[in-house]
Amino acid sequence: MKMIQCVLPPLSGLLTVASMDVSSKPREIKRMIGVAPQENNLDPDFTVLQNLLVYARYFDIPKPVALKRSEELLKFFQLEEKRDVIIDQLSTGMKRRLILARALVNEPQILLLDEPTTGLDPQARHLIWDRVHGLRKQGVTVILTTHYMDEAAELCDRTLIMDKGKIIEEGKPAELVRKHVGEDVLEIDYDEKTMKTLQAEFPSTRFEVVSDKIRVFTSEPHGVFETFLRQFPTRGATIRNANLEDVFLKLTGRQLKE
Repeated sequence: MKMIQCVLPPLSGLLTVASMDVSSKPREIKRMIGVAPQENNLDPDFTVLQNLLVYARYFDIPKPVALKRSEELLKFFQLEEKRDVIIDQLSTGMKRRLILARALVNEPQILLLDEPTTGLDPQARHLIWDRVHGLRKQGVTVILTTHYMDEAAELCDRTLIMDKGKIIEEGKPAELVRKHVGEDVLEIDYDEKTMKTLQAEFPSTRFEVVSDKIRVFTSEPHGVFETFLRQFPTRGATIRNANLEDVFLKLTGRQLKE
C-alpha cells in the first residue's frame, strides 16, 4: 500500500499507477488517489467538518468547492449531524467513516483502504460496505487490504491472496473457492481418535485442524460425512458452503489470525 501511495520506493521491479511510474511521477499519482489508513490520524483539535476542509487545502481546492464537497461527503457517510463535533466525541465507527470521507475530498480515481472495518461492530461494518459499493458504482477503483474474508468476497471483483509478503493466488472470489475447495466444506468436532480414523479411511483427503474443528477438504464431503456418522454417531459435524477463508487455509495451511 505504501508503495502505491508513493511513500516507499518499490523494493524490486517496476510499479505503475494509472500507467505512471511511482518513482518518476509521485506528485501526479498522489493527486489522483485517496488513502484511508487503518490507524486514526484525524486531527483531534478540529471538528468533523474542519478535518475535511483542512485536508482539502493540500490539494489547492478552492474554499467554496471544498465546503460543498465536504458537506456532500458528510451526507453520504451519514455524518452531517456531527459536522461541528470534535473528533473525541465520535464513536469508532464514525471516525472510520470520516477517514473514508476525507480520503474522497480530492475526488480520487483510486481509493486505497487499509483494513477499513477492523474493530467495528457488524452494523458499522455493513454501513462501510454499503458506501464502498456506492463508490464503485460511481466509477471509483477501490483497492483494499483485509483479514476478513467475507469482506473480500462482498466487496472485491478480484482478490489477491498473500502469504508472508508473496502473492500465492489471484482471481475472482467465487472462482477461487470453486477452484481450490469446491461448493461445500465438512467440519467435524475434533479429537485425536476421530482425526486418525478419518486419515486412515481417506488417505488422499486434506484435513486441517482449526480451533476445535477438523476441516475436511474434499470433492465429496457428503461421502466423508456419512462414513463419519457411521463410526462416530454421537459426535458433531456440519456441512457448510465453502468460502475464501477455506481457500486461504488450504493454500497456506494456517489460519488468518496467525
